[in-house]
Amino acid sequence: MIVTDLKNGTIFKENDHPFVVVKYQHVKVSRGSAQVRVKMKDLITGQVLEKSWQSTAHVEDTYVETRNAQYLYKETNGYVFMDPENYNQFTIDEETIGESAKFLKEGEKVMIKYFEGNPISVDLPITMVFEIKYTEPGFKGNTVTNVYKDAEIDNGTKVKVPTFIKIGDKIKVDTRSGEYVSKAQ
Repeated sequence: MIVTDLKNGTIFKENDHPFVVVKYQHVKVSRGSAQVRVKMKDLITGQVLEKSWQSTAHVEDTYVETRNAQYLYKETNGYVFMDPENYNQFTIDEETIGESAKFLKEGEKVMIKYFEGNPISVDLPITMVFEIKYTEPGFKGNTVTNVYKDAEIDNGTKVKVPTFIKIGDKIKVDTRSGEYVSKAQ
């Protein structure tokens, strides 16, 4: 694939790693050939890089497959998932899961990205509902909206929540940032 065919969201392969284009820029220089500048994210390591090519350069086209799965439980050597189509169970190691592990919840549906047959990332829903297992009680009159306290959700992860949240409440959490979104029904 020629680099001028790249656009935001395009996936390509370089140095045996899949990259997704985050930002694409075509730059024309007055007395030289045009250049393509790309901000790209490595889908395996998560590292963001910037690179420039001459407009006639080529990159290797690749395919990253995305499949549904259901999280079952944690083992000593990783996390066990199930394919909902054929009910096969498989394990993904902690390094591949990364920060997503903090918000894994038994029975939750996730999307797993595969590169050349190997899982490279686990994508959770953007927001998920959790129950508060422990938090300090709020104080009467302490209703300022930007005051937060520590709380432990039902999978053991600690998050910051507003002072009016109490034990047993259900909350929505943004799984990308770990921030409290709202109270859930």
